Amino acid sequence: MNTTQLQCFMSVSNFLNFSRAAEQLGLTQPAVSHQINTLEDELGVKLFYRTSKRVRLTQEGHLFSQYAREILALAGASRARLRESRETAAIRFGIGCRSFLELSLLRPVLSRLRTQLPQLQPVLRLVPFDSLENLLEDGDIQVMFAFRESAPKRAVYRELTQRSVACVCAPDHPLAVFDQLTAAQLRHAGRFAAYPPHGAPPSLLSIQGQIITGRSTDQLAFCEGLETLYTLVESGFAFTVVAHLPQVPTPGLRTIPMPEFPPLSFGVSHRQGEASPALRPFLVALRDIFQPNPQNAAEPDL
Repeated sequence: MNTTQLQCFMSVSNFLNFSRAAEQLGLTQPAVSHQINTLEDELGVKLFYRTSKRVRLTQEGHLFSQYAREILALAGASRARLRESRETAAIRFGIGCRSFLELSLLRPVLSRLRTQLPQLQPVLRLVPFDSLENLLEDGDIQVMFAFRESAPKRAVYRELTQRSVACVCAPDHPLAVFDQLTAAQLRHAGRFAAYPPHGAPPSLLSIQGQIITGRSTDQLAFCEGLETLYTLVESGFAFTVVAHLPQVPTPGLRTIPMPEFPPLSFGVSHRQGEASPALRPFLVALRDIFQPNPQNAAEPDL
């Protein structure tokens, strides 16, 4: 028994006319007759008396009409509840970050998505270690920030911007007077705060290696995370070298370009075939932050 049979039965019992029932249902008359015949065969009773001029319900048809009406009402209510559940169900969307700088990029994005996708449930993971890639591969997160050089190999990488290499120091640091710097100038410029290696692109680690070479241990500060690194820099105890991200302001610090080094590609990675309905709006919102003319940019292909 299916709802098509029941709908045909209720329509014929209402009109007592197969042609009018077929017209209401958008079916052919033979199709309606077939549904009624199969329903009668399944129930083992006749539901209608039919002649060439007249159609009327049998006693069994009158009895069955009560059940058919209840079954159709229940089916309709079930579909409505399931549709409502799909429309209101929370959309879990895991986002992986390795530092507070990446987290700060999410504030305007999530504010935008909050109104665009009211059912969105962002799950933010701050994991400064390589295990963040495992979370992406296992589906615990749907997207993560990454440099192209160190992005997960089996994921889709999408560039957001090119990050220039720069020296960062406090405004009263001796280096603050320069408009641009070279690695050679930094080798004897005081205490250096080393960028944590987790998730850092090899190019940046190579630049750090040039600056660290020949330095005494008391002139080095190996940091476990960017939070400790920036604390040392802000307090004037050290300077550092980073891939500068203009979209994340660092008030009170001096950012000095190092043009001898090429910029580094920075973006996000997600699994191939990621089906989360939040992925495309998330990528579009990020693109609008990083691109000055987002109205001219194409929608990201998924």
